[in-house]
Amino acid sequence: MFQGPERALLLTQTAAFTGLIALGSWISVPFVPVPFTLQTLFVLLSGAVMKRYALLPNGLYVLMGLFGIPVFHNGGAGLGILLGPTGGYILGFIPGACITGIFFERRERFARFLGILLGDGCIFLCGIAWLILSTGLSPSIAFLVGVLPFIPGDVVKGYAVWVIGERLDRLHTMEREEVPGT
Repeated sequence: MFQGPERALLLTQTAAFTGLIALGSWISVPFVPVPFTLQTLFVLLSGAVMKRYALLPNGLYVLMGLFGIPVFHNGGAGLGILLGPTGGYILGFIPGACITGIFFERRERFARFLGILLGDGCIFLCGIAWLILSTGLSPSIAFLVGVLPFIPGDVVKGYAVWVIGERLDRLHTMEREEVPGT
């Protein structure tokens, strides 16, 4: 995947998903201590589309924010954001997208559905663990404020990822079948 058109596609997808994840941080509903955003839609969709290479846009997004580019929620940036209450969720984007991507390499629909659940669950696990450590909240309170309110929205986003990912994969498969020698 690193020669000619494949390399260009990988670079384009990396740039596009990095931008979409950053844009998703601006589309939000304020909630304390963790805001509702569209980021997880684009994080998980990067896994569905880029498969294991979803590490690239998600890692780049975290590095950009860490080094001061204002890509986090409300234009936030820097180590302080990653050490704050939302830092675990942001860091969880990387393994969450990769898990989704690995499962989307399989053809079975159930495996892909499971990949979305596990990827999103990984983001929540990283997020709630850091929320507990960074704020001193009890696990039950952290679950109530850092996971439970997000489940309905994440069900909708997860379904959207599954539908979009399946359709894009079918489209990509049809394109490969039409081009001789691929």
